[in-house]
Amino acid sequence: MEKRKLGKTDLELPVVGFGASSLGQEFRQVKLDDALESVHVALDRGMNLIDTSPFYGRGMSEVLLGIALRGVPRDSYTLCTKLGRYSLEHFDFSARRVEESIHVSCHRMGTDHLDIILAHDIEFVPMQQLVDETIPAMIKAKEQGKVRYIGFSGYPQKIFKWIIDQIGVDCVLSYNQYTLQNTRFADETVPYLKEKGVGAMNAGPFSARLLTNAPLPEWLKEPQEVKDAAREAAKLCEDNGVDIAQLAVQFSIANTDMATCIAGSANPNNIRKWADWAAKPLDQDLLKQVQKIFEPVKNIGHKEGLSENN
Repeated sequence: MEKRKLGKTDLELPVVGFGASSLGQEFRQVKLDDALESVHVALDRGMNLIDTSPFYGRGMSEVLLGIALRGVPRDSYTLCTKLGRYSLEHFDFSARRVEESIHVSCHRMGTDHLDIILAHDIEFVPMQQLVDETIPAMIKAKEQGKVRYIGFSGYPQKIFKWIIDQIGVDCVLSYNQYTLQNTRFADETVPYLKEKGVGAMNAGPFSARLLTNAPLPEWLKEPQEVKDAAREAAKLCEDNGVDIAQLAVQFSIANTDMATCIAGSANPNNIRKWADWAAKPLDQDLLKQVQKIFEPVKNIGHKEGLSENN
């Protein structure tokens, strides 16, 4: 699989990374054998960036990764996890918890270091704490050799410039904001990140199933007009013999300003499909037709976290 350099780091990431949130049964119950096989298939197909968090399954994702990765050479994959968010309502970005969280994550996954550590979903807390306490503690962990690179993740585009203008990081992760329907990450933030030398990672090419043929979940926050456009686009793709999810993956990885696009599943067959799709050319004519459908609702999203962070 094609690889790209992450900012100024020495990491070369696959254009499709493996998101391990589903191992934590965040969206459905998962069979243990499927969860473990998903990790092995991802590695076999070159998706050797593994992205997880103690939030996913309240630690279950990290524990299962620790099992799946036993015996796998540590230098054959890049391990990214997060800190600060531990449940839907439990956030702790204190310096003490930074140290504890890194230690616990390493223990769960059977490693003595993390390649990337990200402060997770920072839009849910007053962000000055990240500048004054959290990121300095992450920098200390980096200096101690516990982590190689540091950064943060979130949904509102405002957060990236707000933090990086005050304190340096190596990379950031944006989710659901570089898709067939929403390109705000590329439009508003990526040029700034390039100027600062900060690596850009994208997650959620399917925008929480919006850009798939699966039934839309009740918890999906996008407005109805966006959902309607997505169904119309999916039907157009189907009429052309293409799964809209294929177009979604191919579009997201086509932007070379982003080192990787992280997609998650505990279904090994999904992972095989994504790897196959990544190797195929993007249908530019079909893409133009789909973008025309989305034009009236382009970049319409939702609020996430505290109002002042949006």
